[in-house]
Amino acid sequence: MSAEYAAFGLAPAMRAGAVLTGGDYQAHRDFVDFLVDGRPLLHRLSDLDAVSPLASDIPPAIFAAQVRGLLLETGAPLPGGRYVLYGCPECADLGCGAVTAVIERDGDDYIWRDFAWQTDDTADLELNGYHGIGPFRFHGPQYRAALGALLDGGAPASRCRVLLIGARVAVLAKLAAALRTIGIGADITHDATGVPAEELRQYSAVAFGRAVTADERAAVRRSFEDAGLDVAHVDGLAPIVPLLVAQIEQALDRAPVQQRRLTGLAATDGAAYVEVASACRVRLTAHRLDRLYRTHTSEVFDGILEPGRHRIALDPKAVKGEAFLVARTSGSVLVEPMTR
Repeated sequence: MSAEYAAFGLAPAMRAGAVLTGGDYQAHRDFVDFLVDGRPLLHRLSDLDAVSPLASDIPPAIFAAQVRGLLLETGAPLPGGRYVLYGCPECADLGCGAVTAVIERDGDDYIWRDFAWQTDDTADLELNGYHGIGPFRFHGPQYRAALGALLDGGAPASRCRVLLIGARVAVLAKLAAALRTIGIGADITHDATGVPAEELRQYSAVAFGRAVTADERAAVRRSFEDAGLDVAHVDGLAPIVPLLVAQIEQALDRAPVQQRRLTGLAATDGAAYVEVASACRVRLTAHRLDRLYRTHTSEVFDGILEPGRHRIALDPKAVKGEAFLVARTSGSVLVEPMTR
């Protein structure tokens, strides 16, 4: 088999949830991504909103079955020895489309080849094949060790729960409802002092409203530190629910910068400066408060950006006053306040 050796690995990844314009929602999903020579395989697949079958929210038995399939301990789920590598993050239905590949053994090596996009049982390689990707040959011991570790430890824990602290109960209630809708648990409190460590351990982030004082924030941080817990802290920029959701999604993303597509965002002087590591679709949304503290949301950019740093001029009306910019790809979110 003509295929060069590549390093195989696994890494935690996420599909960022969102509260979209018009009231629609996008589900948050945590999953394990495949690394080929240290780079997420998903990033090689153009702009694709998808997750691997190794998601943290599927039942343990199904998760284990997916891993055993990749180890070729069970038969291929699709004709021609094809396995699903990425699928729809909302429903995982093949009809929505999936990235598949043939996985086979060659001696002690594992080979992934003939990558394709398919929406039914048959893959049309000529029409829908990823001709510039693969084949990849992986050393058997490395491949089995990486996937076998998932079987030994089970599905990665998804500590997707946020503690909300603030003075505006109505905003917190709306934020909690929005987070729960996209798959992130949320609880509201005024004080975390004296909370047992086992209860604090379920949270991966703490979000503070703007009215929470510095002393109150410090007390909450000490509660988590005293429990030996390292959680993300989010200082809410404004009482705008979609903006706060984006800030929390950014905080939940623990992937190293080198494994992200969206790597930089600045918002100043009426322009956005966006940096991406690989070609992908980027959506920019501006949120602002007017003089009467009414909220306004504008979609200011939606397009494919090539690797590098890009300057995107913004409509002055969309960013006047107290404004904030959200940059989003399928797997990353960055938030920045507008500066003048």
